[in-house]
Amino acid sequence: MIPVVETRQDRAAFYGSHEWKAKRLEILERDNYECAWCKIEGRVTSIEHSRLDVDHIIELKDRPDLALDSSSLRILCADCHNKRHKRFNYRPRKKENAQSKKFPESFK
Repeated sequence: MIPVVETRQDRAAFYGSHEWKAKRLEILERDNYECAWCKIEGRVTSIEHSRLDVDHIIELKDRPDLALDSSSLRILCADCHNKRHKRFNYRPRKKENAQSKKFPESFK
């Protein structure tokens, strides 16, 4: 299924579809419910810390044929997802990682 994603309504219908919801859960489980960008930076941002979004690595509008392709999907936390899309209302949140919880005095 190649979704039509030209309008806001089209995208809303796609993101509300059973296929997308199932794929989203599959990707969350595959990536252990952790933000890919935070992990690269040595932080752990999971569903306990932030909203997690499944992001299309290649923009959905550019390649709707990859809409449900697992190799084109990753998890980003809300902050990283906003940063990725250069959203004007981007305000970073304070995140804690596993090390800061174990050794809080060394992260001050």
